[in-house]
This record gives sequence, structure tokens and C-alpha cells, in this order.
Amino acid sequence: MPRRALTAVVAVLAIVMVVAAVLGLAGCGAAPSGDQSPPQAHPAAVTRGLAPSVPVSVDVPSIDAHSSLVPLGVNPDHTIEVPPVAQPLQAGWYTEGPTPGEVGPAVILGHIDGHHQKGIFWRLHELRTGDKVSVRRQDGGTLTFTVYKVDQVAKSAFPTEAVYGNTTRPELRLITCGGAYDARAHSYLDNILVFAALDQAVHK
Repeated sequence: MPRRALTAVVAVLAIVMVVAAVLGLAGCGAAPSGDQSPPQAHPAAVTRGLAPSVPVSVDVPSIDAHSSLVPLGVNPDHTIEVPPVAQPLQAGWYTEGPTPGEVGPAVILGHIDGHHQKGIFWRLHELRTGDKVSVRRQDGGTLTFTVYKVDQVAKSAFPTEAVYGNTTRPELRLITCGGAYDARAHSYLDNILVFAALDQAVHK
């Protein structure tokens, strides 16, 4: 991964989303499993990366999801921080990976629900190939990513390398919980994973 290798952090990324669920992603029904197979070809994407710049907001118009972005680092126990559960409409970006627009997979995480209300990524499972995700950066740029794959996977089979591994172009990952809710474990059984590639960068 450009800039900072995840090293030992990568080994626990699958656990991170379980931690997120335990911290308060509760109360949502199962997301539909639908046909989430990847398309025959990826969208025409920008292959050259941009200089790093902190992302400040994310917009997913097709599911009416709009949020500022808070930085998410690593907890003392080596798990990734999650946005505040008491603010389930708040999304965050993982600061130990690339910023959106750099080559590699930038990662944005959000709650499906929490604090007795729907979260920013409540409808993330509804995204489909071709949908757009916009990220505004501190340098004034607005980046448009095109979704090329949406997966619902068991947390026990979290595809760490596919989500966090190196890529040859600027990409984006959106992650939340989904699937059936295990009341005994206080956790959802699955993750919803959105894969997108940068196809436009506009600077003011």
C-alpha cells in the first residue's frame, strides 16, 4: 500500500468490523443478498495517482448518503477506530492508508445504524455497478469514483487482501456491517463492501 505499509494492522482488519458491530451497529435487518457479481469490465478509470490530500466529505447520491469525514486511526489494541456510535450518520476515513485519489485503496467506514437510528451506510447494500461516489478533498478537489463491485461477505471470510491490498490505480472502498444480526454476539454476521475506481478529478 502506498505511503505506509499496514504490516501487522492488516492481519487484524477482518476483526475490526466485528469490533465495529460490537460497539453499537445494532438494530438493522438483513441486507438483501441480490446479484452482486462483478461486471464484465471495470469502468474507464484514472490510472495515475494524485498527490495526497485529506478527504473532507463523501457523497453517495444514489443512496442519499452525505457526510463529513473524521480521521480514523488505530486503537491501542491494534484495531481500527470507527466513527462515534452516538453519531451514526458520521463517516470516517482510514488515515493509515492512501488518501482518496492516491494510487491504492482509500478506505471509508460508516455505521449501518447505531444509537437507535439509521446510520450513514444504512443503504450501502443498494449500490450497484456504475453508481457514483464523490469525495471532496482539502486541496479543493472533488473526486468521482465509479462503483465496479459490491459484495456481501461473511465476517469470518473477510477478503483482507482484496479490500486493503495494493492496486495499480486510485480506488475507494466503502465498508459497513450487514446481513443477519446475531443478538447473542451483538454483531452482524456479514460486511457490505463497495469497490470503486477513480474516473474524474475536478479542482476548483
